Amino acid sequence: MSTVVATPDADETCAYCESRIFDHDPICVRDCDEDCGSPVYFCNYACLSAYIDENSLTTGDACEWKPDESGCC
Repeated sequence: MSTVVATPDADETCAYCESRIFDHDPICVRDCDEDCGSPVYFCNYACLSAYIDENSLTTGDACEWKPDESGCC
């Protein structure tokens, strides 16, 4: 799979808080399960984490956990 790397505009805003990403520690995220769509930018990991939580993006994406009879691993 090939990827094109491009620097976002200087005024690009965070997908969560709408702050300018380059005023902080920016993160670029793409959904590469389906054609590596357009990048989404976040100004820091806190905004990315909040976005993931509020949109339930981890629901159903974790390995299944089956504890033994004692409730242990």
